[in-house]
Amino acid sequence: MFVTDSPHPSAGLSQHCSHQALLTLPAQEAHVSAARHFAADLLETWSVPASERDSAVLIIDELAANAAQYGRERMTLLLVLDHDTLHIVVSDSGTAVERPRPDIDPDEHGRGTGIVQYLAQSTEVHQTRSGREVRACLRCSA
Repeated sequence: MFVTDSPHPSAGLSQHCSHQALLTLPAQEAHVSAARHFAADLLETWSVPASERDSAVLIIDELAANAAQYGRERMTLLLVLDHDTLHIVVSDSGTAVERPRPDIDPDEHGRGTGIVQYLAQSTEVHQTRSGREVRACLRCSA
């Protein structure tokens, strides 16, 4: 596990502070809870209000679960709190997401992206050279 956390004072007169943290874990389901707990503790340290922190942790949980399922080697969580926006970026070393299989009950899988899209102000998915990157932005009053 690799972790960094670095505060950066914002330019201008704003009293807000910019923070960023990076967590890299093996892309395995067993490590999803570590990403979730890391994010919850960090966002509390950054004074993100509880309701917004809960939404962010749910987004991170869903994105990390997908990264663990489809990633091959590692998954990376990048959190950036800049003014009133929390940027959540989850990357993995996997390939494009497969289409849902008809033999899997839809009640068991596939709702995570809908939850993320509902909670986040914006979401983007990019295929990169090394895998996939999912970005979600969430407004925060920290």
